[in-house]
Amino acid sequence: MNWKRTLWILWAANFAVTAGMSLVIPFLPLYIETLGVHHLPDIERWSGWIFSAQFVTSVFFQPIWGSIADRHGRKVMLLRAGFGMGIVTALMGLVGAPWQLLLLRLLNGVFSGFISMAVSLQASITPNEHSGRALGTLQTGAIAGNLIGPLLGGALAEGIGFQAVFYLTGALLLVASLIVMFFVHEPVKNNAQQTGKAKGQLKDLSPLLPVFVASTFIQVGMMSIEPIVTIYAKTIYTGGHLAFFAGLVVATSGIANLIGAPLLGRIGDRIGQRKVLTLALVMAALTYLPQALAHTMTMLLAGRFLLGLFIGGMIPSLNVLVKKLAPQRMLATAFGINSSSVFLGNLIGPLLGSSIAAAFSIRDVFYVTMAVLLVNAVMIVVNRKLDIEPRRVASTEVSAQE
Repeated sequence: MNWKRTLWILWAANFAVTAGMSLVIPFLPLYIETLGVHHLPDIERWSGWIFSAQFVTSVFFQPIWGSIADRHGRKVMLLRAGFGMGIVTALMGLVGAPWQLLLLRLLNGVFSGFISMAVSLQASITPNEHSGRALGTLQTGAIAGNLIGPLLGGALAEGIGFQAVFYLTGALLLVASLIVMFFVHEPVKNNAQQTGKAKGQLKDLSPLLPVFVASTFIQVGMMSIEPIVTIYAKTIYTGGHLAFFAGLVVATSGIANLIGAPLLGRIGDRIGQRKVLTLALVMAALTYLPQALAHTMTMLLAGRFLLGLFIGGMIPSLNVLVKKLAPQRMLATAFGINSSSVFLGNLIGPLLGSSIAAAFSIRDVFYVTMAVLLVNAVMIVVNRKLDIEPRRVASTEVSAQE
């Protein structure tokens, strides 16, 4: 199977999915207001619940879908996620009360898992010596979608209305599913896998525990400041076009992700993902210093760009370690658990950051986050099980042939 061809097909599908899912984020509080909630604290409360709901159910269902994918194939799980989320998201445009939107967001989390299954499928067919490059490039599809989606979402909401954006989002998810259905071909499983005789046990994934912990820690580090970084920007910028610069602060790290993910992925293929992950964690932690000490927008933007550059290199490195350390028969299960770890970090991060900001100050959030990433780096350094030489494992993957 041509892994390069599949890479670009999955890239396009990932872009469509993440762009679609992030279209609704900018106007979610405004949409809630149209559902009969007008008191500001109530709008904020409902917004928090509805935004987080999808992550809650995703944490529990990702490993389940991964286990099913190991037995029945990854492509069918991609289609399950894409079609399921597409239909549920379109239904969000028909709700008449915030509790209905909350339930649909919870249901969307049950169906989620498109990105993790795409990574798992790509990892299963890519030779180990090209894993960092491939998974880093695949990651840029999701990053680009997350960057462009919110920009389009705000404009579309004004042009065609809130409900129509939900319908459009559902359509994008269905398009991504159709791309996978017609253009992605998964290698046929052997008889042992088809009959379920090659089942693994969770204890077989114990070497991956540091990777799962790292995935959670990294997301905590990323998300602790994300919800309040625009508020922080307002405290140090007094010029005009504040909304533009606040948006630029958020987008800068995403733009840097596009550079860092494939670049550090390629470096990881040459020197090993553990080394790249350790370096990226330390450097990302240090980038919080100029952000915490920033008194000008230029300094804050520089810190955000450097953070995005190194954060972008962490996710592909973790994905490659999952591929190399997980038994082939449990690869999708491993990626499902890793995805759950990411969603858990997405839940904890904003809670931690907002709590620290409320109790102390926003600047203290940067210092705490820096400490979290440095502790994570130490954990990676002392865990020698993650030190896999690229050349030694390159020839062991029978199924990863170009």
